[in-house]
Amino acid sequence: MIEHELRQLIQQGESLLVEFKGEQARGLSDDDLIEAVVCLANRPDSRPAWLILGVEDDGRITGARPRHGNYTDLTRLQALIANRTRPSLTCHIDEFTLDGKVVILIAVPQASTPVCTAAGTYKRRSIDGRGKPACLPFLFYEMQTHQASQGQDYSALVVPEASWEDLDPLEFDRLRRFVEVYNGDRSLSALQNDEIAKALGAVESNHDIRGIRVLGLLLFGKEQALGRLLPSHEIAFQVFSGSRVTRNEFLRVPLLRAMEILLERFRALNNEQELVLDLFRVSIPDYAERAFREGLANALVHRDYARLGAVHIQWHDDHMEISNPGGFPEGVRLDNLLVTPPRPRNPRLADAFKRIGIVERTGRGIDTIFYEQLRNGRPAPSYARSTESDVVLVLPGGEANLKFVRLVVEQGRTLQRALRLEELLVLNHLWQVRRAQTPDLARLIQRPDAEALALLQRMVEAGLIEAHGERKGRTWHLSNLIYKALDGQEAYLRQRGLSQLQQEQLILDYVETHGSITRGEASELCKVSPSGAYTLLQDLCRRGHLIRRGRAKGSRYTFPNTG
Repeated sequence: MIEHELRQLIQQGESLLVEFKGEQARGLSDDDLIEAVVCLANRPDSRPAWLILGVEDDGRITGARPRHGNYTDLTRLQALIANRTRPSLTCHIDEFTLDGKVVILIAVPQASTPVCTAAGTYKRRSIDGRGKPACLPFLFYEMQTHQASQGQDYSALVVPEASWEDLDPLEFDRLRRFVEVYNGDRSLSALQNDEIAKALGAVESNHDIRGIRVLGLLLFGKEQALGRLLPSHEIAFQVFSGSRVTRNEFLRVPLLRAMEILLERFRALNNEQELVLDLFRVSIPDYAERAFREGLANALVHRDYARLGAVHIQWHDDHMEISNPGGFPEGVRLDNLLVTPPRPRNPRLADAFKRIGIVERTGRGIDTIFYEQLRNGRPAPSYARSTESDVVLVLPGGEANLKFVRLVVEQGRTLQRALRLEELLVLNHLWQVRRAQTPDLARLIQRPDAEALALLQRMVEAGLIEAHGERKGRTWHLSNLIYKALDGQEAYLRQRGLSQLQQEQLILDYVETHGSITRGEASELCKVSPSGAYTLLQDLCRRGHLIRRGRAKGSRYTFPNTG
């Protein structure tokens, strides 16, 4: 890191990845220094982290005290950190002089396993109750969560107290039924119970079964065994009427039985309406069952089973929420949900659900949730309420947009293929906001601008959308065909805007009335960008209808015969 970059880092303030340690009031002891290093090493983010000595919490540079006589020996400081951390951490350390003050920068690597001080103190970097970055006690169950984020599969851990007698034979039969219903891996159906457990990795075995894994309890465990050996496993199903809870049910049963119970509850509450298209009837449910099943399965597969708390399914008057303990797995963010490779928190459990047929084998279950929601005329799902400790999926309900459903079906027939998820996202967004630029739509579909532009051009060729303007000023809106299906011809004309001839006539009429016009006035009058207004005015000047008087921002456009 160079001095300029360090100053920028300090200006940005403390964060999950940056900790300031000022020494103006008192010197930083070796114990405090080691605890700060340990804290940053036990962080939830794989990006580089920095401990900066000689900077106060408010970002003032006050200087680091010399630690070895009248200077600081960086090699000895590096050795101190390595000798007093378990396992040993090797940190890169640099010294800078900023504003005449010595600042020491320590690059702290992320620990693959929990790190403590030589005295046995564990700290972790997190956000405290005030929303500020802090070093908090690192508890044992949180270490398990940390290990899972580093790639350790919690569902693959062996439970020492569990035995084969803790598994319920009826759950193996339930698995066979699921395989048949959801078109899973039919080779599982022909296996004996112990062979199914071995094939899914639910047990530890070397010919004989030597141990039961967490996965085995989750799929096949008896209720008493789950309560005794895996108390964190719980699923809550709640129905709300306004703020009043009309149903509040908690399940502590194996996952397949829980899925079966919850699907029954879902079907009982889920209403449907029909849309008649020619000779066909299209069923439009309040919530698509595929979307609900994928959302529920994702919550069960990705939840943190080391953390207390239930998976919640909450059915409200106008939306449904599915939430689970444990934030997004490492590398998954709100802005890459649709494109990032699958990163299950419990890979062995995820693989079992795929083989049984419960979730998409491609691992793109989130795509299914978005697609089903949009094709049924509902707003897109949202994960915006998720935090670092919980993932929250919101499925909007309410009245379906039947015109949009009709459009999706009819366009599928016209194109002789189903509309893709990216196309549905764009159409739904443009119907809501009317007009958008390429970067906005690229963020919407979570693709680079170049890929988004290629998709938009293909949608123009398919007659789904139209472009307005050029280059950076280009915007996109629904095509005439789509507007006719959704809002009518008048709405299309409003979005398409005036023709150039009409815009020029508006400008000339304005000049006749007011004597002159500026570029800003023309932009507002014709509802175009300033650059577009400039182009219109220059065309009128070139053909002799107007002349430009003045320079730069003070210029105005008038008729040639005006004095």
